[in-house]
Parts: sequence; C-alpha cells; structure tokens
Amino acid sequence: MVSDATRPHRRRDNPPPRTGDSEADVLRGFLDHLRTSIVAKVAGIPEPQARTAAVPSGTNLLGLLNHLTFVERSTFLGHDVTDWQAMFEAGPADSAADVVARYRDAVERANDVLDEYADLGATLPRSRPDRPAPSIRWALTHMIEETGRHAGHADILRELIDGTTGR
Repeated sequence: MVSDATRPHRRRDNPPPRTGDSEADVLRGFLDHLRTSIVAKVAGIPEPQARTAAVPSGTNLLGLLNHLTFVERSTFLGHDVTDWQAMFEAGPADSAADVVARYRDAVERANDVLDEYADLGATLPRSRPDRPAPSIRWALTHMIEETGRHAGHADILRELIDGTTGR
C-alpha cells in the first residue's frame, strides 16, 4: 500500500462541460470551461510565485493570463495589439488579483459581444475597417485552442510551484 507521504498529489479535476446541443452552445461552453480553468490556476497564488518563471522561456502564470486578456480583446473586441511578446508580462505593480480582474472583464465584454450574434458565420466587429474580421465560429475555435494551450502551460507551472494539478 502507498503511504500518504509517497502518494502522488491528488488531481482536482473538473470534467469537460455538459453543454446544449447547438454548435454555439458547445463552443461557448468549452471556451468558458477553459477560461475558468486558467483563472483557477492563477487565483490564490502568492507573490512572487505568480510572476516567477519556472521554465527557461520566462513563462509565468501572470504573464499567461495577461496575454490571454489581450487575445480576448483582440479577437472578440477588435483591439489592436502591436507587441504580442510584451503581452506575456504583467506590469510590476500588477497583483495577481489585478490580472485576474482584467481577464474576467475582458471575458465579460467578449461574451457581451458574442451574445449579440446568433449566426456563427457572422463576422466580429473591427476597429479598423482595413483588417479582415473573423467569423464568430473561427474566433471561438481559435480562443478554445489558444486558451487550452495556455491553460496546459499554467497546469505545469502551477504544479511546479505548489504541486496543484487538475483543471
């Protein structure tokens, strides 16, 4: 029998969401699930661990969530981003709570935009008419991929920090 001292950390996991049957319900349900998962990885992490890089690339939890905030704004709200690499760093005065609050605000605003469209083939608004606008379907699929990839990074970083695993 494995003792508690040698037992691997228990996974705290949330299964994939049960959604409605429509394509929009499925896409939005999975995106919201991933959004909640990555916030759970960042919320409650003390400084300086939240911004400390645990891998040679410099990736850290606050940087990942800060980046996703800008991706949400760019994808769903049409905001321009001039330096994507810089978005992987939270400001030195930003607490984890600040970064989480900005992310939640971006998600809420993105969902407000999505609530206006029933047709997944419709295009999202753009602040610059010279830029092609993606369809709602493309934007949702892209954000599922982007958020899922970075949630996986956050899983690894959080496990390295304090052993917490699961979505």
